[in-house]
Amino acid sequence: MTPEETLRWLTGLRNLGSRLGVDRMRLLSARLGHPERFAPCFHIAGTNGKGSTSAMIEAIQRAQGRRTGLYTSPHLIAIGERIQVDRVPLPDAAVVALAERLRPHYEAIRAEDPENAPTFFELITAAALLEFAERKVDVAILETGLGGRLDATNVCAPEVCVITSIGLDHQEYLGPTIAAIAGEKAGILKSGVPCVVGDLPPESEAVIVARAREVGAPLHFVRDRFAAGLPETNLAGAHQRRNAGAALLACELATRLPVDDAKALAALRSVEWAGRWQEFRLIDGRRLIVDGSHNEEGIRAVAPLLAALNAPTVIVGALGIDRARPLVVAAAKAAGRLVLVRPDNERACSVEELAALVPSGFRGEVLRASVAELFPSPATCVAEGETIVVLGSLYLVGEVLARLRGYGLPDAWQDRLPSAR
Repeated sequence: MTPEETLRWLTGLRNLGSRLGVDRMRLLSARLGHPERFAPCFHIAGTNGKGSTSAMIEAIQRAQGRRTGLYTSPHLIAIGERIQVDRVPLPDAAVVALAERLRPHYEAIRAEDPENAPTFFELITAAALLEFAERKVDVAILETGLGGRLDATNVCAPEVCVITSIGLDHQEYLGPTIAAIAGEKAGILKSGVPCVVGDLPPESEAVIVARAREVGAPLHFVRDRFAAGLPETNLAGAHQRRNAGAALLACELATRLPVDDAKALAALRSVEWAGRWQEFRLIDGRRLIVDGSHNEEGIRAVAPLLAALNAPTVIVGALGIDRARPLVVAAAKAAGRLVLVRPDNERACSVEELAALVPSGFRGEVLRASVAELFPSPATCVAEGETIVVLGSLYLVGEVLARLRGYGLPDAWQDRLPSAR
C-alpha cells in the first residue's frame, strides 16, 4: 500500500464503531511482547481535564530531564498528535510505519476470530506503546479514550492513576447517570496504586471511594493536598489550576520518579495544550480565543472566562443537541453576537438546530456561516468583533486551527464515533 492507503486503512477502521473492552487489547499486546511494561506510566481518566492534566504531568516529567511519551486523544489536525515523544508529535510517515507493523497482527487475529480484531483505537494505542518502548522513554503518560474500565489503555500497570472530573458525556457508552459514569472511570483503579482525585460531584466521589476500598487503591484528593492554594499555571481558568494540582500531586506520588519542586512549578507555568482557551492575534490585530469545551461540565468551567470578556463574538458548533443546548445558552449569556456553524462531522448539529436553542431573550445578532467562510486564509477571520471566541466541539477547534495555520485537511481527518449499537 501507499502511505496514503495505509492511513486510509487505519483511520477507516473507525467506521466500524467503538467496541469497548480490554480483552482484544490484551491479546494484541501479548503478541507485541507487552510494550506497555517497558516504562513506568501515569494513567489519566476523566470527563474533562484529562488531556490538560496529561500535558501538565508530561511537562513536569520532562522538566526533570526525562524522556517522555505522551498518548492522548483525539487529535485536532494530524493523527501523530496522539503519540508524542518529548512533546514532538509523530510525523505521518512514522504513523504509517507503525500501522504497517501492526497490520499483520491485525490480519492474523481477525483470521482466527473476527470478534477479536483490534479496533482503530486499540491499534493506535498499540502504536503508541511500541513507539515509547522502542525509543526508550523514561516515563509514559496515557490518557484514556472513553471511560476507563474497558478502555484500551487499561492494560497498563501505572505508578499513579488520576481521575480529573466526572460529568455527563458519552452516556450511550458509559451509562445514563453520574454514578454509572463514575463506575466506568473507577475501573482504572488498581490494588496498591495511588489515585489522585480531582473535583468530583458527591455522588461520583462516593462511587470512586467505594471502588478504591474494594480494590485497595489509596486515594489522594487535590483539595486536601492544596488546601492552602492551588499551583499556578499559564493555562487560563480556575479549572486549569485544579488540573495543575492533580498533575503535581500525581508526580509527587510517583516515588520511582522523584521531582524537583521548583522545576515542577516552573513547568506548570509554561505548559502548552492546544484548543483550551488558546489565544491568537489575527493578522489585523484582533484577539481570537479557541476553546474545545464541548460538554456541559466543560462549558461551566469556561463560563467565568467568557463572562469576563466584553460582549465578544462567539462562534459556536457542537455535536448533538444535549451538548449543544448548554453551550448555546452559555454563549448567549456572554456574547454580543452569535455565529452558528456546523463542524465537519456527521453527528454535528445543523445551524438550524443550533438557532432553535438560542434563548428568546438574546438581543444580539445571530448569524449563520461555515468554517471555511469565516477563516478563508491563515491568521484571518472575517467575523466582526474585537474579540472572537470559537467555542464547542473539538472537531470545530481542529478545523479552525488548521485553517489558521494554512493546513489542508484530508478526508476523514478526525474521529468518527457512531452511535452505540
